Amino acid sequence: MAAKNSSAYIEHLSKDKKLIPLLQTVKPYELKKRKNVCLRLCASIMSQQLSTRVAEVIFKRFLELYGAKEPTPQQIIDTPFDKLRVIGLSNAKVNYVQNVAKYMLEHNADDKKLNKMSDEEVVAFLTPIKGVGKWTVEMLLMFTLGREDVFAVDDLGIQQTMAKVYKLDLADKKVLREKMLKISAKWSPYRTYACFYLWKYKDTK
Repeated sequence: MAAKNSSAYIEHLSKDKKLIPLLQTVKPYELKKRKNVCLRLCASIMSQQLSTRVAEVIFKRFLELYGAKEPTPQQIIDTPFDKLRVIGLSNAKVNYVQNVAKYMLEHNADDKKLNKMSDEEVVAFLTPIKGVGKWTVEMLLMFTLGREDVFAVDDLGIQQTMAKVYKLDLADKKVLREKMLKISAKWSPYRTYACFYLWKYKDTK
């Protein structure tokens, strides 16, 4: 089910009374599909454990290696290790980025192939890549493939905001996850939008 306009998901999410104040904090959000899944996955790896600003600087330097154009997987593979280290990537991240490029090339994993997969199939397909975890794939599903019903239960920002809004205990992670999944089940098929508002609400507090 796709939300043809914001009123569809806002009406659905508003059934959860605790979400209503969050839905009023920022303007309606629209999901968009983006091209070049391989590059977006690499960018996600580069940004791990970095502030948004630093991540943007490093990604810009990365693109400058290829004349400010989006590189192909083969170009990423062919880039010398040291050249990628110089832009600010750790040894591990250089390996992970090149792992992604090799995997995508070896499996003929272009945008068309991934867009045909279900959310679960995308997770199962990409998580075998060393350096790519479930959270990374969830971000790809949301912000590159434009999937509307993804819930990032292990995202720290989502956990903290839900703990605050729904008075949940952060101490016991297992119980926390169970309660979060139970609450979020009611948001389906628009859980991605709910995540967006949870993140935005956290940023405003």
